[in-house]
Amino acid sequence: RTITPALPIVDGSSSTPPELSFQATLTKYIAQNVALESDEGIRARERVLVKMGNLHRDWVKSVAMKRGLNTDAVEGAGGELFTSGSYRLGVHEPGADIDTIAVAPNICTREDFFGSGYISPNKIEGDDDDTTPPERDPNSLAERIRRHPDVTNFVPVEGAAVPILTFDWEGINIDLLFARLNTPSVPSNFDVDNDLVLSGVDSATEKSLNGPRVTNLIAALVSGTEQRYQTFLTVVRLVRKWAKCRGLYSNKMGYWGGVNINIAVALVLQLYPNACPASLLRKFFLVFKSWRWPNPVMLTKPHDAELGLPVWNSHQAATMRQVAPMITPAYPAMNSTLSVSRQTLQIMHEEFCRGHNIVDKLYKDYQKGDVLDEDKVESGEMWKDLFEPSNFFIGYPHYLSVCIVGPTQEDAQSWAGFVESRLRKLVSDMLGRSLPLSKIQLWPKKFDACVADRTALLTHAQRANSITYFIGFRVDTMRMRGNQLDVERQLTNFRNYELSRFHPLIPGMDILPRSFCVKELPSICFDDIYEGGKVAAMKLRRKLIEADPKRQEAKNKKKLAKLKKKMEAMQRKKQDAESANAKSNEEETADVVSNEAAEEDISDSRKRKREEDDTAQEGETNPVKGEDEEEEEAALLENLLDTIEGAGVAQHKTREEAEIDRQKLLAGELLGDGEDEADQGDIAAAVKNEKPERKLTREEREAEILRRSGLVIVSDDEATVLGGNMILPWRHGYKQAMAAGVKKEEPTDDQGGDDKASNKPKPFVRVRTTIKFKTKFDVVELDASGRVIDKGDDDFMPSLKWIGRKGGFEFKLGERGLGFYRTGKKVVVPSNVAYS
Repeated sequence: RTITPALPIVDGSSSTPPELSFQATLTKYIAQNVALESDEGIRARERVLVKMGNLHRDWVKSVAMKRGLNTDAVEGAGGELFTSGSYRLGVHEPGADIDTIAVAPNICTREDFFGSGYISPNKIEGDDDDTTPPERDPNSLAERIRRHPDVTNFVPVEGAAVPILTFDWEGINIDLLFARLNTPSVPSNFDVDNDLVLSGVDSATEKSLNGPRVTNLIAALVSGTEQRYQTFLTVVRLVRKWAKCRGLYSNKMGYWGGVNINIAVALVLQLYPNACPASLLRKFFLVFKSWRWPNPVMLTKPHDAELGLPVWNSHQAATMRQVAPMITPAYPAMNSTLSVSRQTLQIMHEEFCRGHNIVDKLYKDYQKGDVLDEDKVESGEMWKDLFEPSNFFIGYPHYLSVCIVGPTQEDAQSWAGFVESRLRKLVSDMLGRSLPLSKIQLWPKKFDACVADRTALLTHAQRANSITYFIGFRVDTMRMRGNQLDVERQLTNFRNYELSRFHPLIPGMDILPRSFCVKELPSICFDDIYEGGKVAAMKLRRKLIEADPKRQEAKNKKKLAKLKKKMEAMQRKKQDAESANAKSNEEETADVVSNEAAEEDISDSRKRKREEDDTAQEGETNPVKGEDEEEEEAALLENLLDTIEGAGVAQHKTREEAEIDRQKLLAGELLGDGEDEADQGDIAAAVKNEKPERKLTREEREAEILRRSGLVIVSDDEATVLGGNMILPWRHGYKQAMAAGVKKEEPTDDQGGDDKASNKPKPFVRVRTTIKFKTKFDVVELDASGRVIDKGDDDFMPSLKWIGRKGGFEFKLGERGLGFYRTGKKVVVPSNVAYS
């Protein structure tokens, strides 16, 4: 296989003198703040690996003897121990774990490795208790490691996709994987980089062997020169430190792990092969700030060795749903960031942008020479802002704690390891997708404390053997319905579908959630991050809130709105004063004009009679002049009316509204016929103060017709019996009947008639009213009690027993009895409310 980079070089030039000078400040910071493994620590790790290798080979020999192989086969069975990750590359810091892989021949099974399925000869038949952990084979490798006197904190995780043993050997944390080859032996010169070693292996072995194979290939891709490899190691150390400080270092929690950081830095080194560490760190943030996800990050193009193993392909349906794929360079190529979700990618992108802004500003300020503090430049402390601890515990308004408890220390460790591997599904898949949240973040660092509510029924052992993780979230108010967020359904699904897979699930193993607001968080969240503890954290939170550009913009908008209101009020007062002055002047002018007009009318009345004939002749000879004068007079009149309405004498109307009312008045629509002058005056005054009525709808017009016919219109809820709201004709009194009838005129006598006949009550004739409904009604059938008989229509379904909520219907006691009545509206169930 010929290995070639997947992307071409962007800039192959060497670092400039300003960049090398900038690199000197980073070197000083690394010497004081980035801890390296001491010589004694390196020797201790090598000593532990040698002991583990001997123990592993002895176990392989014991399994070969158990299978009945001859002496030569037992001695040649072999067994090798490989390392991967940060220890293999040499970038591990003090206290870091060692990723190891125990490679065994095909005579060793996974059951032999973990010792599962063992039946003790001293076990009594019928004594089966699911609550106690199963006994392991004492000759298994897991039991041999557990019984070693230098081993502590032993936790086997057999049910994971890649089974693993986690333990501390002489204080050094070890993660041990198992790989079973399809060969009868594992020689000492075993080449793990050969693709043929994967022939016939299972999925867990494939993933286990992929660790050292990927690590070796990354080291080969970045080791062109010694200086280039040292640049790679330096930047990897810095990125690992940055990710741990910002809460981004945990692959199982949905962020980047060690192998992901190695691949990312190696890619940037391929793009800028001759850059110094400071420049490469700046390019690292620039590249992944601008990366167009979900385009894959790959060092080489995927290679298929034709061994039947699945190779990552961007055209597959399963890969199209991956958010931020990062492909391993070794065969079989696979996505190493399957756990990254949309929520965690959002957080990482924000941190990439923050890192680039800080480093780029440092570089530009350093070039200016007089911006940065000289003491910080000399000591390298100007890089401190990049590695500041995350403000996770003061950056969200709401938090959710997940307390993982167990009955004993051993059970709690195994239970916690299982829950930790699935917490990302709770956060990203269940809470992040089903709740109206704008942002959610899981803090990958655990707290060895129990913050569950004191009302929780926990034993002293459960509270002592517990760990806690915190989840911060921000609610999307635009999607939120109501004022409460219900997470009980998501937690129940998490227990039923994810945590129920753990075996054996012993009573006492549980997770206890609890909600906090930011000010209610326990002090343990702040003690290791802020010097002043929770008090200093709350002060810093207030400063960050005040410095938020969005908050400042909102404050400025409020101030501007207040100023606008004050200006509008001042202008309104000024306009009112001017209008009051203008009205008073107009009234005085109107009084003077009226007096002069009265005098002129008396003097001109005599002249009008004399000039009638002349005016008529002038009108015939010059009609246009008369029309112009009429228009001018009409305009003056309209202006006068406008002036009167403006002074508040009459109700203000536009000219169009006034013309409409005038036409209605002339047509007799505003005044009734046959009314006296007093009534007309009252009606005219009422019409003057009455607002124009709105146009009635067809339903309202039909209802008004029914009311005039003597029917009482009520709602469906008020009517108990159909027709019970109708006033029957024979219940009307004489006066009502007389009012409803029309008097019949009888013939009168020419001489005046009889006085007795005139005193008799005059007969009346009933008027039959025929109602023609425009709306088509359903024909219903009544029972003896006057209730509607149900015919099975879709608008009503009777029910003798409540059977739960039914979409589109309302359960009530109504016209047809107890049952479901159609509401006519769709029932929208909010996303944050669970119905059981």
